[in-house]
Amino acid sequence: MAPESKDERDKRVAKLWETLDTRREGHIDLHGLKKGLKKIDHPLKNADEMVVSVVKQVDTNGDGRIDQTEFRTFLDHTEDGLWKMFQSIDRNHNGEIDKAELRNAFASSGVTVSGAKLDRFFAEVDKNNDGVISYAEWRYDYLDTWEGCRDGTDLFLLLSRDFLLFLPLHSPTDLHAVLSYYTATGNLNPEGDVHINDLQGLGTDHPFLRPLLAIQHLMYNILSLPALAFLLPSAHAEAIQISKSGPVLENNHVSLDGDFEMEWLTVPQTTAMRMFFRYYGRKLTENTPQLGYFFAGGIAGAVSRTATAPLDRLKVYLIAQTGVKESTVRAAKEGAPLAAAGNASKTLFDALKELWRAGGIRSLFAGNGLNVVKVMPESAIKFGAYESAKRMFARLEGHNDPKRLLPTSQFMSGGFGGMVAQCFVYPLDTLKFRMQCETVKDGPKGNQLIAATAKKVWNKNGLFGFFRGLPLGLVGMFPYAAIDLSTFEYLKRTLIAKKAREQGCHEDDVPLGNFATGAIGATSGGFSASIVYPLNVLRTRLQTQGTFMHPPTYTGIGEVLSTTLKAEGPRGLYKGLTPNLLKVAPAMSISYVVYENAKRTLGLR
Repeated sequence: MAPESKDERDKRVAKLWETLDTRREGHIDLHGLKKGLKKIDHPLKNADEMVVSVVKQVDTNGDGRIDQTEFRTFLDHTEDGLWKMFQSIDRNHNGEIDKAELRNAFASSGVTVSGAKLDRFFAEVDKNNDGVISYAEWRYDYLDTWEGCRDGTDLFLLLSRDFLLFLPLHSPTDLHAVLSYYTATGNLNPEGDVHINDLQGLGTDHPFLRPLLAIQHLMYNILSLPALAFLLPSAHAEAIQISKSGPVLENNHVSLDGDFEMEWLTVPQTTAMRMFFRYYGRKLTENTPQLGYFFAGGIAGAVSRTATAPLDRLKVYLIAQTGVKESTVRAAKEGAPLAAAGNASKTLFDALKELWRAGGIRSLFAGNGLNVVKVMPESAIKFGAYESAKRMFARLEGHNDPKRLLPTSQFMSGGFGGMVAQCFVYPLDTLKFRMQCETVKDGPKGNQLIAATAKKVWNKNGLFGFFRGLPLGLVGMFPYAAIDLSTFEYLKRTLIAKKAREQGCHEDDVPLGNFATGAIGATSGGFSASIVYPLNVLRTRLQTQGTFMHPPTYTGIGEVLSTTLKAEGPRGLYKGLTPNLLKVAPAMSISYVVYENAKRTLGLR
């Protein structure tokens, strides 16, 4: 590419200023700059904190506004720094940067970058995909032209992407700033455009969003302007008024909300619809966790639940039994723990024999179909709510980075995710537990048992019957999910950091083996399950009350607690703990191992 002449540069800078100064006042304040960045669709348009930082740096006289002289001075300084940085990276001085030169430059600057992040950064800047980065690509991303409205009116949206233009450089070799600036670009819209949100944690995965976006594309090719009038009456009214008035000034706009303003050049019907759905398509991708992670989590949950279904069945069976064998009680009172433990293991064996007599292998997997149906939405909602809660707490902490959460915020986020998921899947939980307690020899099986159990619950208590014990379930789920997720992340980060130090590489490049992943999952799951197990016992008894295996009924949490303590003592609160731990450890190991491998198979980070 031929070097830019002075006249060409002056015209480019003047055009950029004219575009940013949307109100034609000769100066730009914070609101005006944000509006101008949205107009050119710059990655900084949603990064409020970074825009404030830019205004402070450009506004040298401190009057809260940027005039054209200050803007030109800032551009001269920044582009000079970018040119010097480009030259320092381009070791063979051929006017292009290849990936090896970029990797060496980061290493020379003392910046540790993972291979995956370097590849993503290079691919983002190398817009023509020729394997090298020119200075034009380094200074600004690309010029995008969007043409073609169905009614014959051409709409040209020239979206100038001066990607690194507003990057504050403290030295010509400040690659730390470049990487930090790029790392903030966490989201892509349906057209593949970068959006900086001052956030990390939630991403977008295009292969899994494409079906939704295809539906969106079909909608705005089918819906007419009356549909827009119904969905967005204020925008429709102003669009009609602007269309009738002929030529439109650039400062005429339709405001959808505080985060978006439509700049109307001309407003044909199809353009209005396209812009409307483009805006909400971007909102969808920015605020929706990667659907691939939901899918991977669902696979992991289904596999782990099926593999450990017999242990779950045994746990529920033992919880439903309210009696305590006299031999076990006598051994405990006489101070013979080994004899008591022996009787307990005999109880497990007797329970297995009883379950086998009730229906053989099918009896051991009773309720597993519901478990599999339940676990996929449960995992999706749990992890989606968890990631959303992390973003919320990051904002409350004032840094907007979910990876830098305080331990208390991490704990609260995990608990919140678990509680939200529990609310949605609780009726299936109740149905599963009651099914397992209604499984008897020569009784109904499979779908007949599901239908009969659901009908019995509905006839006795209506919809409320499916939510019996929900408050107690939420009380137990919060610490369980919080401890499980926070413990797993802490152990995983600690192990990865240790391996990274030993191998002298970036943490993102440290592979975590299946054995290590499984061990961490088993530890976190077993630890959290043991702490909240008494609450789990009380909740399960509330859910299964009045069934064949658990005939007693209760008026509420207080009665089930007092009845359990009176009949069985404190040991009754831990009934079924052994098979539960035997189930949780392999279940969490399998779940996390399958989840990590599913992510790799799906190409997720």
